[in-house]
Amino acid sequence: MKKLSIIGIISATLLLSSCFGASEKSAQGAAVSPPPSLKVGELKKQDLTVFSEFSTTLEGKQNVEIWPKVSGFVKEVYVEEGQKIKKGQLLFKLETQTLNQDANAAKALVSVAEVEVNKLKPLVEKDIISEVQLETAKAKLEQAKAGYQSIASNIGYARITSPVNGYIGEIPFKIGALVSAAMGKPLTTVSDVSEVRAYFSMNEKELLKLKESMPKNDKNFLDIEKAPSVTLVMINGEEYAEPGKIAMINTIINSTTGSVTARADFDNKNNLLSSGNTGKIKIPTIFKSAYEIPQVATIDLQGKKLVYILKDDNTVTTMPIEIVANTQKGFIVEKGIEEGTTIVLEGVTKIKDGMTISPVK
Repeated sequence: MKKLSIIGIISATLLLSSCFGASEKSAQGAAVSPPPSLKVGELKKQDLTVFSEFSTTLEGKQNVEIWPKVSGFVKEVYVEEGQKIKKGQLLFKLETQTLNQDANAAKALVSVAEVEVNKLKPLVEKDIISEVQLETAKAKLEQAKAGYQSIASNIGYARITSPVNGYIGEIPFKIGALVSAAMGKPLTTVSDVSEVRAYFSMNEKELLKLKESMPKNDKNFLDIEKAPSVTLVMINGEEYAEPGKIAMINTIINSTTGSVTARADFDNKNNLLSSGNTGKIKIPTIFKSAYEIPQVATIDLQGKKLVYILKDDNTVTTMPIEIVANTQKGFIVEKGIEEGTTIVLEGVTKIKDGMTISPVK
């Protein structure tokens, strides 16, 4: 029995020894776990450009509707839809037979009035009739001439020419159609697209942001002449080769829509753009000597953005940042951080204040 007891005591001692030894090794293993290796980066100031985009509709420099000034049947159409034309080129001719008849009648009245004046002149000189009768005849002559000139002008209006250079639009009225100044649509539209105007709208907040980024003159008004060039993104997603300039910003906010209208102009020498095209306007805002903080390097805490700063002893601490603009990669910060500061660029959701890391540059 004594031998069995001794053997049992020895076995228990060895078992306890092995358990304590395992616990000790486990504790030592946990204590020596290496700090996480995380990528870090040093912040450097740089000039950054951020683009604001607005949907736009293009219009030609001039879109002139062609209306008849007199009523009549379309006798001739001298142009085709889409044709390039020059200022003064003949577009349409209206039937003027009735007007010609009216002109002949008016011209006859002028002749009769002239005969009357010529007949009365010698009678007045001989004091046979009074001067009043002659003056009355002269007045009738001027009236007859005015009537004739009016009809002659209308005959001239039957020849319809283009007031500008451009391209012919749709021609809804063909030969034989009766047209007048009171009809519902014009004979055609001539569009001058040597330069196109891109109209776009922005809300009140966007207008304020644009004003803050735009150059000002001595009176603190927007100096559009010094505004940066803008880019047109066409409907196919490609950028138009020619840069544009902001030509107008209406600073009166529409009380119904809460928006304002602006315009940028683009040269269209290659006639690539047309009236009615749509696309997007990209307006640059340049930030001088600013930092770009990657989005993955930030955390949210109670509505604020924070980054982890790496200290000399490889511990990290949080610091709030003041964001002035967003980029495709992250955020722009202009102040509140010293140049050369190192921040953690990855794994920021898995670390805490005061934690030690193994920085990887």
